[in-house]
Amino acid sequence: MHKLLTDEVKRRGIILCGYVVIALWLASLAGCTSARKLIYFQGATSSDDTVVIPEPFVPTIRKGDVLSVQVSSLNAEASTYFNPSSVAETTPSVTPVNPLARTAGYLVDTDGAIKLPLIGQVTVVDLTNAKAGQLISSKLKAYLKEPTVTVRNLNFRISVLGEVTRPSLFTIPNEQVTLPEALGLAGDLTIYGRRDNVLIVREEGGKRIFARLDLTRRDAFKSPYYTLHSNDVVYVEPGKVRVTSVDRVYILTPIVTGILSLIAIIATRR
Repeated sequence: MHKLLTDEVKRRGIILCGYVVIALWLASLAGCTSARKLIYFQGATSSDDTVVIPEPFVPTIRKGDVLSVQVSSLNAEASTYFNPSSVAETTPSVTPVNPLARTAGYLVDTDGAIKLPLIGQVTVVDLTNAKAGQLISSKLKAYLKEPTVTVRNLNFRISVLGEVTRPSLFTIPNEQVTLPEALGLAGDLTIYGRRDNVLIVREEGGKRIFARLDLTRRDAFKSPYYTLHSNDVVYVEPGKVRVTSVDRVYILTPIVTGILSLIAIIATRR
């Protein structure tokens, strides 16, 4: 009888040790992140502090863009000839997009031009949407009475990747988006994302530029990369806590699995 009690005590002791090991393993996965590293735009000295920001970015049309060209005039029936229904019925919205999906509109070709009904090719590369609309309107006066042309870029897109809640590719209908707005579309950074070292990848002048912004400081507002351009890629790096936690999972999981197996064997022995 005494021997049975002794064996039971030993068995319970081993099981208890197993639970302690598991608890320590779980605790090791929980990292500590300084609250200061999670706060955006630090450094304000008063409630009405101000920061001088650069002039607003005005995007220009580039080769490969897909444009919506909406024409209106005093002759509404004639205007519809220039407005494909697939484009006119498009509803602007900021949503994740399928990069393989085709977008209805006028493609800016390798010569920087689009081809419109009747007036043919119109060179629009390096023009703003407003300037392109004025140029097309001037060419349409031979066919329409007092034409008004609205041009929009249908594939103004940005990619947000890394330690964010919803990484994705987004289309921006108004062609104006800042870095915080883009991160907001992606559901903000996770607690593991580095707010002090956000990477912006931009193609400009035949070059790929890599710029980094520290969103924990107010100086981020002054950066030329605070306002995003079409096809920019935003990448949020994981912090050390995230990397360390993943490493611990790979190292400790086999050990914990073995201990649980041993506990199961001991607990079932009579």
